[in-house]
Amino acid sequence: MTELPARRLLLVHAHPDDESINNGATMARYAAEGTRVTLVTCTLGERGEVIPPGLAHLNGATLGEYRLRELTAAMRELGVEDFRQLGGAGRYRDSGMMGLADNDDPGCFWQADVDEAAAHLVEVIREVRPQVLVTYDENGGYGHPDHIQAHRVAMRAVELAADAGIGIAKVYWNRVPRRVAEDAFTRLELDLPGLPFTKSAVIDDVPGVVDDERITTEIDGTAYAAAKAAAMRAHATQITVGEPYFVLSNELAQPLLTTEFYELVRGERAASGARETDLFAGTEEAS
Repeated sequence: MTELPARRLLLVHAHPDDESINNGATMARYAAEGTRVTLVTCTLGERGEVIPPGLAHLNGATLGEYRLRELTAAMRELGVEDFRQLGGAGRYRDSGMMGLADNDDPGCFWQADVDEAAAHLVEVIREVRPQVLVTYDENGGYGHPDHIQAHRVAMRAVELAADAGIGIAKVYWNRVPRRVAEDAFTRLELDLPGLPFTKSAVIDDVPGVVDDERITTEIDGTAYAAAKAAAMRAHATQITVGEPYFVLSNELAQPLLTTEFYELVRGERAASGARETDLFAGTEEAS
């Protein structure tokens, strides 16, 4: 059996591009430090809105195949070698935005049996034995059905793995402190006044924004800012990058954050009253 690296990090995301936006700097940093970083993507984003006019013909399976190639390029930029699709490529399809008829497609991820999908993730957990898992909160960060389902599947897989004797020391949800978001938008507005956004409206659309006191952990990824931007740029169907900002299909600019924030929801916080600066803080391997 191949010996596992001392540190193993598992991230569970809904679509290609979510990982680079939420965790690109974190992934690049840990990969560079020798951590085994494993990404599980639950769908290929077959119903995503395509930004470049020259790629507007892509949809359904052809878009999913294209987004898998984008994901491969993004992982190369982040230095991540282990990335997979939940249950195998194409096992679960994109569910579309909440409230659309797409949500009723029996093959979409929203309609998947949570225990069945979680069993696929447990197979990965058995192999990788991560000490740390990162995913979304119960609202999926912003209410997309695939993000909500990714949360449900990830948290259920943690339970099932524990029942099988495979404990995951720490589970984190992706977060952005409200004060950080407000300050970042203010800087954008001052430095680039022509950008199209309404600060208050856009902040409400940023996944995972919460009051500052809920943040337990911040990962300084400034040394990997270029890697994160390059990974996001690789997802060209979904993201337009114009550092220090990016734009999604809603055509509203958002700040490109290179310090990334988390809320510890399972496991022991390393330092009471102070934010952790390492996802592995307090685990046996990090001591």
